[in-house]
Amino acid sequence: MKSLIILRGLPGSGKTALAKLLSEAGKYPVFAIDDYFTDASGNYTFRFEDNFKAYEFCRSRTEEAMKAGDEKIFLDNVFSLEWEMEPYFKLALEYAYQVHVVTVENRHHSENCHGVSTEQIQRMAEKYQVVLF
Repeated sequence: MKSLIILRGLPGSGKTALAKLLSEAGKYPVFAIDDYFTDASGNYTFRFEDNFKAYEFCRSRTEEAMKAGDEKIFLDNVFSLEWEMEPYFKLALEYAYQVHVVTVENRHHSENCHGVSTEQIQRMAEKYQVVLF
């Protein structure tokens, strides 16, 4: 069965590092909303006004990989709110992918690489939605 693996967690939790590890050195694609804001040299510049474009960019790349029949696809995003994952659940249903949602926690005490303040992360944590059933 084909799998869509969603790695979610607060900034600095290690989602990107885990995605790279699980993708087996790029054998399987990894997509992130951050990709939209990262240039070819690896420089990250977030622009709030383009956030909706970044979400669509990630969704469309995921759909392209599903159309191609990739066996595993990894998503690496904060996904603190349920609605952020909903388009991917719909794609998975349409293209017959089993969905796995993994929450990554910052147990290694790392700092995030995007300069998100502790206060911002705390606000994100307060609204982080978890489905129990």
